[in-house]
Amino acid sequence: MLLLLETPAGYALFSLKNKKLLKADADSIFESFKTEADAQRQVSLTAFQKFADTKAAMEAATELTEGTVGKGLKKLLKKNIVDAGLEENLAVLDKTLGVSINKKLGIEVAVLSDNVKEIMRGIRMHMTALIEGLEENEVKSMALGLAHTLSRFKLKFSPDKVDVMIMQAVGLLDDLDKELNNFAMRLREWYGWHFPEMGKIVTENLAYAKVVKLMGLKTAAKDTDFSKVGVPDEIAGEVRAAAETSMGTEITSEDLTNIHTLADRVVELTEYRASLAEYLKLRMNAIAPNLTHMVGELVGARLISQAGSLMSLAKHPSSTVQILGAEKALFRALKTKKSTPKYGLIYHASLVGQSAPNLKGKISRVLAAKLSLCCRVDALGDQVEPTLGKEFKDYVEKRLSSLEEGGMRSLTKGVSRQKDGKKKDIGNGAAPAQYSKESDVVEEPAPKKKRKAEEAAAEEEPATAKKKKKKAQEAEAEAEAEAEEEAQEPPKKKKKKPKE
Repeated sequence: MLLLLETPAGYALFSLKNKKLLKADADSIFESFKTEADAQRQVSLTAFQKFADTKAAMEAATELTEGTVGKGLKKLLKKNIVDAGLEENLAVLDKTLGVSINKKLGIEVAVLSDNVKEIMRGIRMHMTALIEGLEENEVKSMALGLAHTLSRFKLKFSPDKVDVMIMQAVGLLDDLDKELNNFAMRLREWYGWHFPEMGKIVTENLAYAKVVKLMGLKTAAKDTDFSKVGVPDEIAGEVRAAAETSMGTEITSEDLTNIHTLADRVVELTEYRASLAEYLKLRMNAIAPNLTHMVGELVGARLISQAGSLMSLAKHPSSTVQILGAEKALFRALKTKKSTPKYGLIYHASLVGQSAPNLKGKISRVLAAKLSLCCRVDALGDQVEPTLGKEFKDYVEKRLSSLEEGGMRSLTKGVSRQKDGKKKDIGNGAAPAQYSKESDVVEEPAPKKKRKAEEAAAEEEPATAKKKKKKAQEAEAEAEAEAEEEAQEPPKKKKKKPKE
């Protein structure tokens, strides 16, 4: 039996000397490969084909993972097995590769068993001793270089196309928003004990933190120049007026120090959030320009993060892109047999947000169809400009306007309109109709006595009809009862006349 072994240095073909190992116990085979001398007694090297460089090794490794027979492997097997006329079976670790070898070269491939796996394991353990001219350090460096090259090839490594950075950035952005809201709320509550009126005057969190840091105690509001932190004069005047009549309590300098520390943290986090948002915008324009142009960098980044990567988002159909982010609602609707959601994360896109409530489902479906195409172009293409995104966005906007016009037409359907301020002629050009007194005669109401008599007669008619119907039903019931009685009575026997 011949054994094919793939190494980082090249392809090796071994012949099995001790064929008793195929029938031996799998656990005892390891004992036969304990030392290098034992391994040399069990197997011998038939042929070895070394890779020319790392590129050739990477190509061979890629072919092996795909289960195809490359040129180098085909040449080695043809030279040493087919042309040599050997009729021995060939043992290969990969089943798919074995099928490909059998189809291309007609070599009989042995069925993979536990014994063959243990033999291969023993050969790999003493590989440097069995293959001449191969050192252990050289094999390790070859394996490391091949691993790095193969990883780069599989990932299609490019610093500008790493979508992991986008996923981390958008996740951090969401976390920052939550923390900022918590810190700003805590700052308002804490400083509100001292100056509660300022919370309603300065509504923005960043401006509030800057004012607290600049002013300090409310007694210093008169001497504080609020223009340093960009507060308008009207709001500054309101703050000064409210500070004079404030109902807040007094605080110590130690309390104010801690409040200032929290205000500094709010300002720092707000500034860092702005810089992170700018970084996310630049990365999204570099990685997915068409997707960013369609729905914006924030919604696009959330779609990529929800899908796992840009490539997996490109593999999703448009129906999945449409409801991405609404998985809980989808499965709940399927479980309760109710209507499924019409949109997920793309609900936050501007194209869906500006549409009417009854059109959001249709627009989200159209937008998802175009987004899936844009994702595929961004993931597999090398475009830098959002040419396709601009074209698709114009299409979606036109579709939205046409749907809105159709809705307005349906609302005004049936309303008569005059064209050019001219009245339509009645009678198809005939002479205009003349006035007739008979058409304008108003019928006089009947006298009260007559009206009452008519109403009484109208009431009597349904009553008499009901009585007649009831009598007919009773007669039918009696007839049915008589018929049943007759059916139940036994037939009477005829009496015989006495003979004279």
